[in-house]
Amino acid sequence: MNDPDAVKAAAEKLRLAMISGEKSSLESLILQELSYGHSGGHIDDAQEFVEKLVTKKSDFLTIDVTNQTVQIVGNTAIVRHHFYATTADAGKAPGDVTLDILLVWAKVKNDWKLLARQAVKAEKKK
Repeated sequence: MNDPDAVKAAAEKLRLAMISGEKSSLESLILQELSYGHSGGHIDDAQEFVEKLVTKKSDFLTIDVTNQTVQIVGNTAIVRHHFYATTADAGKAPGDVTLDILLVWAKVKNDWKLLARQAVKAEKKK
């Protein structure tokens, strides 16, 4: 049960799915109850989260994750990391994003599924 490597693997699959924007991959990693908080305050539900990535409204060219920690409590995992990305969002100039992220994963049967995510702006790359 207490398997941080499985949680890290799920987080890595999420990172890759966010870059690819592949709908089935994204949907396989999240719960329908997803609460996905952006650093600017907007909160996406599961459908909005997937739709933005599939349509390239949110388009990540690269995502790098550092300083990741995993804490498992029962069937819940808390993952924190620093998130650095280059973006090419539809209708916007290319950009860079530096964030601190909190992910909450829930174990459903044998899989870890994303239940919540909150981003805050980070001052600098750590």
